[in-house]
Amino acid sequence: MSARNLCFLLFILSLHGVTIQATETKECEDLGFTGLALCSDCHVFAEYVTDQELISDCLKCCTEDSDDALGKVIYSGAILEVCMRKLVFYPDVTRFIEEDKDKFPLVKVQYAYNSPPKLLMLDEDGEVKESIRIDNWKREHILQFLKEKVKGVSEV
Repeated sequence: MSARNLCFLLFILSLHGVTIQATETKECEDLGFTGLALCSDCHVFAEYVTDQELISDCLKCCTEDSDDALGKVIYSGAILEVCMRKLVFYPDVTRFIEEDKDKFPLVKVQYAYNSPPKLLMLDEDGEVKESIRIDNWKREHILQFLKEKVKGVSEV
């Protein structure tokens, strides 16, 4: 498998939204997994990759599939975390912050040095329950995701 195909497959794996334990999130991100893969994605991944350690890491960072695992999870708020210096490389994220952020009162922007753009999804207590990298997301994907996943903004 070429490096380009591997990157594409990892991108596809990162498009799924799931919850993983906060302590595992950092470890999975360090391994290159955002914690957004369903375990069925890892099994598809295994068809193309022969590195058993990589497949094992994917399975460690994935979430079991269920019919409604993705649709019913709603968060009380979100933090869009990004490095201010890197915003120039993410025009869709910049446009969201400048033009759409005010439509989402439960979404805060937090600037963190050297942080890739990501959404930190919050529970009722303000605790981070999910971290989602949005490096490659278009502005409309950010809007749609927040409308579907943050309480009280579906009518935006």
